[in-house]
Amino acid sequence: MPRVKRGTNRTDYRKKTLKLAKGYFLTKSKLNRSAQEAVEKALRYGYVGRKRKKRDFRSLWIVRINAACRANQISYSVFMDRLKKAGIELNRKILADIAANDAPAFAAIVAKAKEVKAAA
Repeated sequence: MPRVKRGTNRTDYRKKTLKLAKGYFLTKSKLNRSAQEAVEKALRYGYVGRKRKKRDFRSLWIVRINAACRANQISYSVFMDRLKKAGIELNRKILADIAANDAPAFAAIVAKAKEVKAAA
């Protein structure tokens, strides 16, 4: 069998792994095998984290909207239902921003939502 010299493939593979593992603790940033395991695990967590981030932000927005709703004497679920019936199509991200930074505008939106009840 002929002798196989791997050329740059082996060093390129290791360099890539170690570059991704830069800053890891002890051997995880120095030795190829443990670095490879650490990098694979980190990439898996990163993928899951990107999905979780969306979930976490949505729940944060809901908490902020609920707090502002309670200050205006209406519950979150009733508020969201009446917004839909009123035809106001603001998403939770925008509503949370308005609730946190512009209380009078949010109070006006709540007033619009409360009017829907009187009409229905």
